[in-house]
Amino acid sequence: MKALLVVDMLVDFIDPKGALYIGPVANNVLSEVKARLEIHRSENNPVFFICDRHLEDDREFELFPPHSIRGTGGDAIVSELAPRPNERVIDKRRFSAFFGTDLDLSLRDKGIKEIELVGVVTNICVLYTAADARALGYRVSVPEKAVASFDEEAHHFALQEMKKTLGVKMI
Repeated sequence: MKALLVVDMLVDFIDPKGALYIGPVANNVLSEVKARLEIHRSENNPVFFICDRHLEDDREFELFPPHSIRGTGGDAIVSELAPRPNERVIDKRRFSAFFGTDLDLSLRDKGIKEIELVGVVTNICVLYTAADARALGYRVSVPEKAVASFDEEAHHFALQEMKKTLGVKMI
């Protein structure tokens, strides 16, 4: 069975007024993620929304400006992708969706062996989630047009790293 993981499609990344806005590529990635979401919903595949949700004094803010702070609205999933009642929302405080969360257990409980990753940021949360997924034995695919970053060069590096080093299937 296959599941879709929608990574960090949050106001602070996608909205031009967001704290860590990824730039004009946000519009393209939003439409691509929405299309992938519709496909998975029509196939009745499980959908998991992975949400960067930080505390006000999170140590990650030593590396990046404060963003996606729990309860500020910037941590909200963009309205165009609103989760349905049967879709899980998993909060994370680090780059990988697997670190410190129950994602692996939730996937295994549903018999998931393959995941598709969509969302942002390609070279950070998508890449590290893909690395952990592969280390845990999942097959992983990434639709190249359904991921994006605020750093185009790093985005392309991450796509190659996932493909060549991690064995992620690019679609």
